[in-house]
Amino acid sequence: MQTVTLNNGLEMPILGFGVFQIPPEETEKAVTDALAAGYRKFDTASAYQNEEAVGRALAGSGIPRQDLFVTTKLWVQDNPAEEHTRRAFEASLSRLALDYLDLYLIHQPFGDVYGQWRAMQDLHAQGLIKAIGVSNFYPDRLIDLIDHNETAPAVNQVEVNPFFQRADYQRLMSERGVQTESWGPFAAGKNNLFTDPVLTGIGQAHGKSVAQVVLRWLIQRGVAVNAKSADPGRMAANLEVFDFDLTGEQMAAIAALDTGASLYFDHRDPETVTWLGNRRID
Repeated sequence: MQTVTLNNGLEMPILGFGVFQIPPEETEKAVTDALAAGYRKFDTASAYQNEEAVGRALAGSGIPRQDLFVTTKLWVQDNPAEEHTRRAFEASLSRLALDYLDLYLIHQPFGDVYGQWRAMQDLHAQGLIKAIGVSNFYPDRLIDLIDHNETAPAVNQVEVNPFFQRADYQRLMSERGVQTESWGPFAAGKNNLFTDPVLTGIGQAHGKSVAQVVLRWLIQRGVAVNAKSADPGRMAANLEVFDFDLTGEQMAAIAALDTGASLYFDHRDPETVTWLGNRRID
């Protein structure tokens, strides 16, 4: 498995398995199947409400802890944010049945993110988290967080797919030592992604599926990614993306698909800010 080196020297697999929107009652089997397929990096969140199932699958696998890379995410916390962040972290760690996390992310850029970040810096200093980062942070919020704290985020997990490519933002993050990680790489099939003629044509040229082409495109850009599927065959296929390379012409053809806009929602929209910022999961 190819890896990326985070800004604190930690090696992270570039391709992992995500469990967003997998129901808790189906998550344990999905993660068990993913482990059997060869995945060692897993991405969940307290908001997904399936951390316990992920933990059971990991514990039952018999795979040494040091061979796994586990990420979960902190939801928006009430004040005092530092105190609530520690409690939320301890709850996630307990649900996952782990002694430490490889990566802990602020899930949304709302509420007292600075209080949350200070608490996460302390947890990192104590060795309970190997790396800390953020998710869904737009450039202004990310740079402000970096400029006013001791530790820069190791990762920013954001929407990246062929229709919302964020190449300029990736360059900015790279300059600041922040690894880009994609969520929603397949855009939930929106814009007819799986039948797009550009992507299908490239896939046919390599004997690969559209999903494999998209994952390969991200990997060649240096974007880490988590792929999700409940089908063991597709899980295995999504790992078969290290045996071919897209040409410069093919990379340029995919670049031309960029619309420059989210296919989901804009985290800068006032209604979105209010909805996400005031939602509580505990």
